[in-house]
Amino acid sequence: MVITVTLNPALDKTIQINNFTIDSVNRVNSVRLDAGGKGINVSKVIKELGGYSIAVGLIGGKNGQFIKKYLDNLGIENDFIELDSETRTNIKIIDPVNQTNTDINESGPVISEDSLKLIKDTIMKYATEDNVIVFSGSVPKGVGKNIYKDLILDSKKRGAKTILDTEGELFLEGIKSGPYLVKPNIHELEKAFKITLRDKKDIVNISKEIIRYGVNYVVVSLGSKGSIFVSKDIAGYIDGIKVNVKSTVGAGDSMVAALALALDRNDPFEEGMKLAAATSTASVMTEGSQTGRIEDVKKILNKIRINYI
Repeated sequence: MVITVTLNPALDKTIQINNFTIDSVNRVNSVRLDAGGKGINVSKVIKELGGYSIAVGLIGGKNGQFIKKYLDNLGIENDFIELDSETRTNIKIIDPVNQTNTDINESGPVISEDSLKLIKDTIMKYATEDNVIVFSGSVPKGVGKNIYKDLILDSKKRGAKTILDTEGELFLEGIKSGPYLVKPNIHELEKAFKITLRDKKDIVNISKEIIRYGVNYVVVSLGSKGSIFVSKDIAGYIDGIKVNVKSTVGAGDSMVAALALALDRNDPFEEGMKLAAATSTASVMTEGSQTGRIEDVKKILNKIRINYI
């Protein structure tokens, strides 16, 4: 079973504005509300792929209740710790005319020590050798940068396989715990290590450095250019598939969802990578933070080819 952890969920408010202009009055064409946060997005995609997951996290206020009801209506099991403070709202401005996506993300509520202990206990309840635990996204105020590192170490002691998808100090600290798989994008890698990655060889080399911490697989998403995956023994890449892009929101989460599902099913890693690439591509064909459709995933899957480096 896959357990997704979202320590800083959000109510995603997607606003579509034609020809969005700064320092001007903009007229809204449409508004869409979704349950958001990277781990929650992963659970939504797993559901679309026909898999099963439990969404774990911290929610509060009316936004938090919206998220819980949203997941309940989708049939996604969840186990949230409720806070006194309000869950954040993230605004996504989609401009179909200029083909731009602008994110305005709140930082989230301050988390007390009691709430932090409760969420840690909840996560450890699911940390068994039968489960894959996905740690992804940002963390709220009051939570240390070593949170994922500590949670991964504790989860591994109990036999769970772990996936890490975050950035900055959370990523740099998290990889020290040796998660089973990490999935940064190229920009997150460059920012974290303060380097410029000029080609596939550079990406493979920095991935090998990460593997030295005990990581089994590093999967690097390259946006429209595809993805690269690296283990101790192999390295390969999958070229991007050209499709009609409506929104890039959640493409990385879709890739993580497919990888987690494949890992939970004990699929060969290369097959998991193909599914991840197809699922990520399908996600950009939908508006806002909606998941890619399973029928699109199946069509794209037939076009995916792995090239070994």
